Amino acid sequence: MLKGRHLIDPMDFTEEEMEEIFTLAKKIIANPEEYSKCCGNKILATLFYEPSTRTRFSFEAAMMRLGGKVIGFSEPNSSSVAKGESVADTVRTVACYADITVMRHPKEGAPKVASQYSSVPVINAGDGGHHHPTQTLTDLLTISVLNGSLENLTIGLCGDLKFGRTVHSLIKALSRYKNNKFILISPPELQIPSYIKKEVLQKNSIPYVEVEKLEDVMGELDILYMTRVQRERYFNEEEYLRLKDSYILDKGKMKLAKEDLKVLHPLPRVNEISTEVDEDPRAKYFDQAKFGMYVRMALIAKLLGIY
Repeated sequence: MLKGRHLIDPMDFTEEEMEEIFTLAKKIIANPEEYSKCCGNKILATLFYEPSTRTRFSFEAAMMRLGGKVIGFSEPNSSSVAKGESVADTVRTVACYADITVMRHPKEGAPKVASQYSSVPVINAGDGGHHHPTQTLTDLLTISVLNGSLENLTIGLCGDLKFGRTVHSLIKALSRYKNNKFILISPPELQIPSYIKKEVLQKNSIPYVEVEKLEDVMGELDILYMTRVQRERYFNEEEYLRLKDSYILDKGKMKLAKEDLKVLHPLPRVNEISTEVDEDPRAKYFDQAKFGMYVRMALIAKLLGIY
């Protein structure tokens, strides 16, 4: 049972518990009307201390499509945070009004602190460069629906692998499934952190290679997970401008890929996927955004103990 649980780290749930969420999400996809009133007397609080469009809208749409209501703020200056209120006091107060809380925060570990003080479930919607567990659930559901399995895959992760929290979380999650191989595509400055290599890949004897050229490996990939170089993680504008165009996926590169490749991206994109790729049937990133709403619907229903 997931009722009353928090989701802070992508590894907080077992494979079986994640499968519960995916099974419910697939049922919702097949028959959304059946679930449209299940949260009719429930309130979701969204505490977004950092800008977000997709994640916030996705959570709000998820709760509304379940028949629930939403309260919250989308930037801290519109809340008592501007007066110096602590995260602990904010979540304690919000728990008096809401049945479940979603938090995005620029400071790593803030949602974990919130979960220690909240009397209702807390969902981490992203904390700095640390974790983004519901994006991981989104990615896994997308792969599961489109590929029919989370096993026996060659997954290419391309772009900013150093600061990309979605990449770190996805590697951890997919490492739980059998016979997966990772191809890590980035410039030397943006390589995956060594702790991911040591503690996740090497420790579990999971095959991986690091390359600099996307073209060299396109034909091997079942999944290509593109990421943007994140301006907000850089202190040096010059360095950001130098690295931001390291990889651009275009029609030419897509010609080198398998016919059943799936191209994913956590969005927003800047220019790392050319808009000409959008018409390619292998481009699945907007489908991925929709799956994100469905998996959040399932997660909310599970944490509230409704299903």
